[in-house]
Amino acid sequence: MDHLENEEELEELLSRPTPAAVEALGRLSGDILVLGAGGKMGPTLARMLRRACDARGQSRRRVVAASRWSSLAAAQSLARHGVETIRCDLTSRESVAALPDFPNIIYMAGQKFGTSGAPELTWVMNTLVPAIVAERFARSRFVVFSTGCVYPLSPVSGYGSREEDALVPLGEYANSCVGRERVFSHFTMKNGAKALMFRLSYAIDMRYGVLSDVARKVFRGEPVDVTMGKANVIWQGDANARAIQCLERAGDPPVILNVTGLEAVGIRELARQFARLFGREAIIRGVESDTAWLIDASRSYDWFGPPAVSIDEMVEATAKWVAAGGSDLGKPTHFEVRDGQY
Repeated sequence: MDHLENEEELEELLSRPTPAAVEALGRLSGDILVLGAGGKMGPTLARMLRRACDARGQSRRRVVAASRWSSLAAAQSLARHGVETIRCDLTSRESVAALPDFPNIIYMAGQKFGTSGAPELTWVMNTLVPAIVAERFARSRFVVFSTGCVYPLSPVSGYGSREEDALVPLGEYANSCVGRERVFSHFTMKNGAKALMFRLSYAIDMRYGVLSDVARKVFRGEPVDVTMGKANVIWQGDANARAIQCLERAGDPPVILNVTGLEAVGIRELARQFARLFGREAIIRGVESDTAWLIDASRSYDWFGPPAVSIDEMVEATAKWVAAGGSDLGKPTHFEVRDGQY
Protein backbone atom coordinates (compact mmCIF):
# COMPACT_ATOMS: atom_id res chain seq x y z
CA MET A 1 0.00 0.00 0.00
CA ASP A 2 1.19 3.51 -0.80
CA HIS A 3 2.39 5.77 2.01
CA LEU A 4 -0.42 8.28 2.44
CA GLU A 5 0.13 11.87 3.51
CA ASN A 6 -3.38 13.31 3.29
CA GLU A 7 -7.02 12.68 2.36
CA GLU A 8 -6.46 13.56 -1.28
CA GLU A 9 -3.88 10.78 -1.60
CA LEU A 10 -6.11 8.40 0.36
CA GLU A 11 -9.11 8.98 -1.89
CA GLU A 12 -6.97 8.61 -5.01
CA LEU A 13 -5.92 5.18 -3.74
CA LEU A 14 -9.44 4.16 -2.71
CA SER A 15 -10.76 5.07 -6.17
CA ARG A 16 -7.95 3.43 -8.16
CA PRO A 17 -9.67 0.76 -10.30
CA THR A 18 -8.39 -2.79 -10.36
CA PRO A 19 -7.79 -4.44 -13.76
CA ALA A 20 -10.71 -6.77 -13.04
CA ALA A 21 -13.07 -3.84 -12.44
CA VAL A 22 -11.96 -2.23 -15.70
CA GLU A 23 -12.51 -5.46 -17.61
CA ALA A 24 -15.96 -6.01 -16.04
CA LEU A 25 -17.15 -2.56 -17.10
CA GLY A 26 -15.80 -3.21 -20.57
CA ARG A 27 -18.14 -6.19 -20.89
CA LEU A 28 -21.13 -4.18 -19.68
CA SER A 29 -22.84 -1.54 -21.79
CA GLY A 30 -24.69 1.58 -20.73
CA ASP A 31 -24.36 4.52 -18.38
CA ILE A 32 -24.12 4.09 -14.62
CA LEU A 33 -25.95 5.78 -11.75
CA VAL A 34 -24.77 5.67 -8.12
CA LEU A 35 -27.71 6.38 -5.81
CA GLY A 36 -26.95 7.56 -2.28
CA ALA A 37 -23.46 8.53 -3.39
CA GLY A 38 -22.81 11.07 -0.64
CA GLY A 39 -21.96 8.60 2.14
CA LYS A 40 -18.71 7.06 3.31
CA MET A 41 -18.07 4.88 0.24
CA GLY A 42 -20.08 6.55 -2.48
CA PRO A 43 -17.61 9.24 -3.59
CA THR A 44 -14.68 6.86 -4.05
CA LEU A 45 -16.84 4.22 -5.74
CA ALA A 46 -18.18 6.80 -8.20
CA ARG A 47 -14.64 7.98 -8.90
CA MET A 48 -13.50 4.39 -9.46
CA LEU A 49 -16.32 3.90 -11.96
CA ARG A 50 -15.26 7.04 -13.83
CA ARG A 51 -11.61 6.02 -13.86
CA ALA A 52 -12.44 2.48 -14.99
CA CYS A 53 -14.54 3.79 -17.90
CA ASP A 54 -11.77 6.18 -18.90
CA ALA A 55 -9.25 3.35 -18.77
CA ARG A 56 -11.38 1.52 -21.36
CA GLY A 57 -11.42 4.59 -23.59
CA GLN A 58 -15.07 5.22 -22.71
CA SER A 59 -14.81 8.86 -21.68
CA ARG A 60 -18.25 9.61 -23.16
CA ARG A 61 -19.91 7.00 -20.97
CA ARG A 62 -21.83 8.73 -18.19
CA VAL A 63 -21.13 8.08 -14.52
CA VAL A 64 -23.62 10.00 -12.40
CA ALA A 65 -23.72 10.30 -8.61
CA ALA A 66 -27.04 11.25 -6.99
CA SER A 67 -27.52 12.32 -3.38
CA ARG A 68 -28.97 15.07 -1.22
CA TRP A 69 -25.34 16.24 -1.00
CA SER A 70 -25.33 17.39 2.59
CA SER A 71 -21.59 17.72 1.96
CA LEU A 72 -21.19 20.17 -0.90
CA ALA A 73 -17.44 19.54 -0.85
CA ALA A 74 -17.99 15.88 -1.77
CA ALA A 75 -20.11 16.85 -4.79
CA GLN A 76 -17.56 19.44 -5.90
CA SER A 77 -14.71 16.95 -5.58
CA LEU A 78 -16.56 14.42 -7.76
CA ALA A 79 -17.25 17.07 -10.38
CA ARG A 80 -13.54 17.91 -10.51
CA HIS A 81 -12.84 14.26 -11.22
CA GLY A 82 -15.30 13.95 -14.08
CA VAL A 83 -18.29 12.48 -12.25
CA GLU A 84 -21.62 14.16 -12.92
CA THR A 85 -23.61 14.97 -9.80
CA ILE A 86 -27.38 15.34 -9.34
CA ARG A 87 -29.13 16.58 -6.22
CA CYS A 88 -31.97 14.20 -5.42
CA ASP A 89 -34.17 13.56 -2.39
CA LEU A 90 -34.72 9.81 -2.61
CA THR A 91 -37.69 9.99 -0.23
CA SER A 92 -39.54 12.10 -2.82
CA ARG A 93 -41.25 10.24 -5.67
CA GLU A 94 -41.20 13.45 -7.71
CA SER A 95 -37.47 13.92 -7.23
CA VAL A 96 -36.71 10.30 -8.15
CA ALA A 97 -39.09 10.43 -11.14
CA ALA A 98 -37.09 13.39 -12.50
CA LEU A 99 -33.88 11.35 -12.68
CA PRO A 100 -32.80 10.25 -16.18
CA ASP A 101 -33.05 6.59 -17.15
CA PHE A 102 -29.99 4.44 -16.41
CA PRO A 103 -29.51 0.76 -17.30
CA ASN A 104 -26.98 0.21 -14.49
CA ILE A 105 -27.49 1.33 -10.89
CA ILE A 106 -25.41 0.88 -7.75
CA TYR A 107 -27.76 1.54 -4.83
CA MET A 108 -25.99 2.75 -1.65
CA ALA A 109 -28.71 4.71 0.16
CA GLY A 110 -29.55 3.69 3.70
CA GLN A 111 -29.70 4.62 7.36
CA LYS A 112 -27.74 3.08 10.22
CA PHE A 113 -26.30 5.58 12.67
CA GLY A 114 -28.91 6.94 15.03
CA THR A 115 -31.20 3.99 14.35
CA SER A 116 -32.27 3.60 17.97
CA GLY A 117 -33.21 7.26 18.26
CA ALA A 118 -35.06 7.57 14.96
CA PRO A 119 -36.49 4.17 14.00
CA GLU A 120 -39.18 5.65 11.77
CA LEU A 121 -36.57 7.36 9.55
CA THR A 122 -34.57 4.14 9.42
CA TRP A 123 -37.58 2.26 8.05
CA VAL A 124 -38.37 5.01 5.56
CA MET A 125 -34.81 5.06 4.22
CA ASN A 126 -34.34 1.29 4.20
CA THR A 127 -37.74 0.14 2.90
CA LEU A 128 -39.82 2.99 1.42
CA VAL A 129 -36.97 4.50 -0.62
CA PRO A 130 -36.11 1.13 -2.21
CA ALA A 131 -39.75 0.81 -3.32
CA ILE A 132 -39.68 4.29 -4.86
CA VAL A 133 -36.42 3.57 -6.67
CA ALA A 134 -37.32 0.05 -7.83
CA GLU A 135 -40.65 1.25 -9.25
CA ARG A 136 -38.97 4.14 -11.07
CA PHE A 137 -36.19 2.04 -12.61
CA ALA A 138 -38.24 -1.01 -13.47
CA ARG A 139 -35.83 -2.36 -16.12
CA SER A 140 -32.47 -1.44 -14.64
CA ARG A 141 -29.70 -3.70 -13.40
CA PHE A 142 -29.06 -3.17 -9.66
CA VAL A 143 -26.26 -3.81 -7.21
CA VAL A 144 -27.95 -3.16 -3.86
CA PHE A 145 -25.72 -2.49 -0.86
CA SER A 146 -26.82 -4.49 2.17
CA THR A 147 -25.14 -5.67 5.38
CA GLY A 148 -23.95 -8.77 7.20
CA CYS A 149 -26.19 -7.75 10.11
CA VAL A 150 -29.12 -9.47 8.39
CA TYR A 151 -27.67 -12.75 9.71
CA PRO A 152 -27.69 -13.95 13.32
CA LEU A 153 -24.53 -14.09 15.43
CA SER A 154 -22.30 -17.04 14.45
CA PRO A 155 -19.92 -19.27 16.45
CA VAL A 156 -16.44 -17.74 16.43
CA SER A 157 -15.04 -21.20 15.76
CA GLY A 158 -16.44 -21.13 12.22
CA TYR A 159 -16.30 -18.89 9.15
CA GLY A 160 -19.67 -17.23 9.69
CA SER A 161 -22.99 -17.09 7.86
CA ARG A 162 -23.24 -18.10 4.22
CA GLU A 163 -25.52 -16.62 1.59
CA GLU A 164 -28.05 -19.44 1.81
CA ASP A 165 -28.41 -19.24 5.61
CA ALA A 166 -31.65 -18.05 7.18
CA LEU A 167 -31.90 -14.36 8.04
CA VAL A 168 -32.45 -13.75 11.77
CA PRO A 169 -31.92 -10.01 12.19
CA LEU A 170 -31.47 -8.37 15.59
CA GLY A 171 -32.77 -4.85 16.18
CA GLU A 172 -34.60 -2.30 14.06
CA TYR A 173 -31.67 -1.54 11.75
CA ALA A 174 -31.04 -5.16 10.76
CA ASN A 175 -34.76 -5.84 10.35
CA SER A 176 -35.13 -2.81 8.09
CA CYS A 177 -32.18 -4.04 6.01
CA VAL A 178 -33.95 -7.34 5.46
CA GLY A 179 -36.91 -5.21 4.43
CA ARG A 180 -34.75 -3.38 1.90
CA GLU A 181 -33.67 -6.66 0.32
CA ARG A 182 -37.23 -8.02 0.25
CA VAL A 183 -38.63 -4.84 -1.32
CA PHE A 184 -35.99 -4.80 -4.05
CA SER A 185 -36.48 -8.52 -4.65
CA HIS A 186 -40.24 -8.08 -5.00
CA PHE A 187 -40.07 -5.28 -7.54
CA THR A 188 -37.16 -6.61 -9.59
CA MET A 189 -38.75 -10.04 -9.93
CA LYS A 190 -42.13 -8.47 -10.71
CA ASN A 191 -40.56 -6.33 -13.45
CA GLY A 192 -38.10 -8.89 -14.81
CA ALA A 193 -35.14 -6.75 -13.75
CA LYS A 194 -31.81 -8.04 -12.43
CA ALA A 195 -30.32 -7.42 -9.00
CA LEU A 196 -27.55 -8.48 -6.65
CA MET A 197 -27.69 -8.03 -2.88
CA PHE A 198 -24.23 -6.90 -1.83
CA ARG A 199 -23.99 -7.95 1.83
CA LEU A 200 -20.95 -6.00 2.96
CA SER A 201 -19.27 -6.34 6.34
CA TYR A 202 -17.01 -3.53 7.53
CA ALA A 203 -15.32 -1.88 4.58
CA ILE A 204 -12.56 0.25 6.06
CA ASP A 205 -10.21 3.06 5.34
CA MET A 206 -8.07 4.95 7.84
CA ARG A 207 -10.85 7.42 8.68
CA TYR A 208 -13.45 4.91 9.83
CA GLY A 209 -14.09 1.23 10.37
CA VAL A 210 -13.26 -1.40 12.97
CA LEU A 211 -9.50 -0.91 12.62
CA SER A 212 -9.82 2.85 13.04
CA ASP A 213 -12.12 2.43 16.05
CA VAL A 214 -9.70 0.09 17.83
CA ALA A 215 -6.59 2.05 16.85
CA ARG A 216 -7.97 5.35 18.15
CA LYS A 217 -9.03 3.80 21.47
CA VAL A 218 -5.56 2.33 21.98
CA PHE A 219 -3.88 5.59 20.95
CA ARG A 220 -6.01 7.60 23.41
CA GLY A 221 -5.54 5.10 26.22
CA GLU A 222 -9.20 4.08 26.25
CA PRO A 223 -10.38 0.52 26.94
CA VAL A 224 -11.16 -1.77 24.01
CA ASP A 225 -14.21 -3.97 24.56
CA VAL A 226 -13.51 -7.51 23.30
CA THR A 227 -16.92 -9.03 24.08
CA MET A 228 -17.53 -9.11 20.33
CA GLY A 229 -14.28 -10.95 19.88
CA LYS A 230 -13.94 -11.08 16.10
CA ALA A 231 -14.92 -9.11 13.02
CA ASN A 232 -14.57 -9.33 9.24
CA VAL A 233 -13.03 -6.37 7.41
CA ILE A 234 -12.13 -5.46 3.84
CA TRP A 235 -10.29 -2.50 2.33
CA GLN A 236 -12.77 -0.01 0.89
CA GLY A 237 -10.98 0.07 -2.45
CA ASP A 238 -11.38 -3.71 -2.74
CA ALA A 239 -15.06 -3.44 -1.78
CA ASN A 240 -15.54 -0.75 -4.44
CA ALA A 241 -13.95 -2.95 -7.09
CA ARG A 242 -16.10 -5.94 -6.11
CA ALA A 243 -19.28 -3.81 -6.29
CA ILE A 244 -18.38 -2.74 -9.83
CA GLN A 245 -17.69 -6.33 -10.87
CA CYS A 246 -21.02 -7.38 -9.38
CA LEU A 247 -22.95 -5.31 -11.93
CA GLU A 248 -22.51 -8.08 -14.50
CA ARG A 249 -23.37 -10.75 -11.88
CA ALA A 250 -26.87 -9.37 -11.14
CA GLY A 251 -29.64 -11.85 -11.87
CA ASP A 252 -33.35 -12.63 -11.80
CA PRO A 253 -34.16 -13.74 -9.13
CA PRO A 254 -31.68 -11.54 -7.25
CA VAL A 255 -28.23 -12.94 -6.53
CA ILE A 256 -26.85 -12.81 -2.97
CA LEU A 257 -23.18 -12.16 -2.22
CA ASN A 258 -21.27 -11.77 1.05
CA VAL A 259 -18.38 -9.34 0.71
CA THR A 260 -15.61 -8.97 3.29
CA GLY A 261 -12.29 -10.51 4.26
CA LEU A 262 -12.26 -14.28 4.52
CA GLU A 263 -10.35 -14.46 7.80
CA ALA A 264 -11.91 -12.73 10.79
CA VAL A 265 -9.64 -10.53 12.89
CA GLY A 266 -9.48 -10.97 16.66
CA ILE A 267 -10.25 -7.69 18.45
CA ARG A 268 -7.92 -8.45 21.39
CA GLU A 269 -4.97 -9.23 19.11
CA LEU A 270 -5.80 -6.22 16.97
CA ALA A 271 -5.60 -3.97 20.04
CA ARG A 272 -2.27 -5.51 20.97
CA GLN A 273 -0.93 -4.99 17.44
CA PHE A 274 -1.80 -1.31 17.59
CA ALA A 275 -0.31 -1.06 21.06
CA ARG A 276 3.00 -2.42 19.76
CA LEU A 277 2.95 -0.04 16.80
CA PHE A 278 2.15 2.95 19.05
CA GLY A 279 4.58 1.92 21.76
CA ARG A 280 1.94 1.89 24.46
CA GLU A 281 -0.30 -0.49 26.40
CA ALA A 282 -3.65 -1.79 25.23
CA ILE A 283 -6.38 -1.64 27.86
CA ILE A 284 -8.70 -4.61 27.39
CA ARG A 285 -12.22 -4.76 28.77
CA GLY A 286 -14.50 -7.79 28.86
CA VAL A 287 -14.16 -11.41 27.78
CA GLU A 288 -14.78 -12.76 24.29
CA SER A 289 -18.21 -14.29 23.68
CA ASP A 290 -18.44 -17.53 21.75
CA THR A 291 -20.44 -15.83 18.97
CA ALA A 292 -19.89 -12.78 16.78
CA TRP A 293 -21.28 -11.13 13.64
CA LEU A 294 -19.27 -13.05 11.06
CA ILE A 295 -20.00 -13.77 7.41
CA ASP A 296 -18.38 -16.27 5.08
CA ALA A 297 -17.13 -14.50 1.95
CA SER A 298 -15.89 -17.66 0.20
CA ARG A 299 -18.18 -17.13 -2.79
CA SER A 300 -16.77 -13.66 -3.46
CA TYR A 301 -13.24 -15.09 -3.28
CA ASP A 302 -14.25 -17.79 -5.77
CA TRP A 303 -15.62 -15.14 -8.12
CA PHE A 304 -13.04 -12.41 -7.75
CA GLY A 305 -10.02 -13.83 -5.92
CA PRO A 306 -8.57 -12.42 -2.70
CA PRO A 307 -8.63 -8.66 -2.01
CA ALA A 308 -5.54 -6.73 -3.08
CA VAL A 309 -4.89 -5.22 0.38
CA SER A 310 -4.10 -7.57 3.27
CA ILE A 311 -5.10 -7.13 6.90
CA ASP A 312 -1.47 -6.51 7.89
CA GLU A 313 -1.22 -3.70 5.34
CA MET A 314 -4.45 -2.18 6.63
CA VAL A 315 -3.28 -2.33 10.24
CA GLU A 316 0.08 -0.72 9.48
CA ALA A 317 -1.47 2.03 7.36
CA THR A 318 -4.14 2.76 9.99
CA ALA A 319 -1.53 3.00 12.75
CA LYS A 320 0.53 5.49 10.74
CA TRP A 321 -2.55 7.54 9.91
CA VAL A 322 -3.78 7.72 13.51
CA ALA A 323 -0.32 8.43 14.95
CA ALA A 324 0.12 11.28 12.47
CA GLY A 325 -3.18 12.88 13.54
CA GLY A 326 -5.03 11.83 10.41
CA SER A 327 -8.69 12.75 10.07
CA ASP A 328 -11.57 10.74 11.48
CA LEU A 329 -15.10 10.77 9.98
CA GLY A 330 -16.59 10.59 13.46
CA LYS A 331 -18.82 7.64 12.57
CA PRO A 332 -17.94 4.72 14.86
CA THR A 333 -19.00 1.29 13.64
CA HIS A 334 -20.37 0.21 17.05
CA PHE A 335 -18.86 -3.20 16.30
CA GLU A 336 -19.09 -3.96 20.04
CA VAL A 337 -22.91 -3.93 19.97
CA ARG A 338 -24.44 -7.39 20.24
CA ASP A 339 -28.17 -6.62 20.41
CA GLY A 340 -28.54 -4.64 17.19
CA GLN A 341 -29.34 -1.38 19.01
CA TYR A 342 -27.24 1.27 17.25
